[in-house]
Amino acid sequence: MSKVCFEIDRSLCQGHNRCAALAPDVFGIDDDGYAFTFDDGEVPDDLIDSAEDIVGACPEQAILLRTRP
Repeated sequence: MSKVCFEIDRSLCQGHNRCAALAPDVFGIDDDGYAFTFDDGEVPDDLIDSAEDIVGACPEQAILLRTRP
């Protein structure tokens, strides 16, 4: 079964951290202030409906949604 995951393009991330504010169980902030995903970035069931909004909240468009096996 495929799963939907958030992926961060670290070359685009500027450390606005809106993703971590919207989904703190999925995104963390490293020591330099940039976002990363916990585990594999899998979108939890309770965030499926708002996943596109989370992606759209990134002003640098550094967050992508990917389908993984």
